[in-house]
Amino acid sequence: MLHGIAAFEKVRTMTELAVAVVQAGSVLFDTPATLVKAVGLTRRAAAEGAQLVVLPEAFVGGYPKGLDFGVTIGSRTPGGRDEFRRYFESAIDVPGPETDQLAALAGELGIFMVAGAIERDGGTLYCVALYFGPEGELLGKHRKLMPTAGERLIWGTGDGSTMPVFSYAPTGSPDDQATVGAAICWENYMPLFRAAMYDKGVDVWCAPTVDDRDAWQATMRHVALEGRCFVLSACQHLTRANLPADVHPVQGDDPETVLIGGGSVIVSPLGEILAGPLHGQEGILHATLDLKDLARARFDFDATGHYARPDVFTLHVDETPRRAVEAGSQPAGRRHP
Repeated sequence: MLHGIAAFEKVRTMTELAVAVVQAGSVLFDTPATLVKAVGLTRRAAAEGAQLVVLPEAFVGGYPKGLDFGVTIGSRTPGGRDEFRRYFESAIDVPGPETDQLAALAGELGIFMVAGAIERDGGTLYCVALYFGPEGELLGKHRKLMPTAGERLIWGTGDGSTMPVFSYAPTGSPDDQATVGAAICWENYMPLFRAAMYDKGVDVWCAPTVDDRDAWQATMRHVALEGRCFVLSACQHLTRANLPADVHPVQGDDPETVLIGGGSVIVSPLGEILAGPLHGQEGILHATLDLKDLARARFDFDATGHYARPDVFTLHVDETPRRAVEAGSQPAGRRHP
């Protein structure tokens, strides 16, 4: 499939949406340099016609593939704590100067953008998907609900309060309006999370990821078929050269060693691959989505509509924010033991 250069016609109908997924690696522990890269790649995608652009998981802030932060069960090392300090300092506040810069970029280009980042909140880091609108605003964020395996050492868990979707109509016409949502990496394997998002009516399912396995392609096609939605998966392509010289990943120190191999892909609501998968290099995938395909695909399957069985299965979703400490007066009738 074509990538990097315009891979679609510039003239579109009112029901078509031009999208792009960016495949690139962060500059680990150097967020200013990563932001320069993010801005350049996003500008390129927009110049090639994209109205909606997706950046990979943990792009701003970095995904420390191959680092162990000095952890063994029951023990942490001083060196590992210092490595985490560097990672913590590379994370961003949401909102903050970095989100202001990305919001201004989206506004300048007149695009909708979904960007993977590492959020710093108090003493905890969160893997997030950030939503930016064409008016130059940070629309919202989604915090990854469940970090996978070793990610739990470095990231906290999100709650149900950050599972938003947003309507996007590039021309302002209801004919080209699409509902955009996101699931980060292995959240795409969470059946109940998917059901909750399907119920929100997601038309364009963004999947920022670092999963470069061949099996990921089957997952993306399954989500597209199950949700009857377009799926835009943006994966990092990261090499040892993107890491500082004094950091030593388990994969080795050869600068050309591939830590994350890519595999970005764009899939139709009937599971057809529209662009990609892209492996072994950085690049940009483009596709023009025919929004009429959504109704065509949902003719015979709607996961939380006519194909659901609420008389047999129901799902309760708690979207209440969860905080360890709530300020305010004590509820009437409640006393400390």
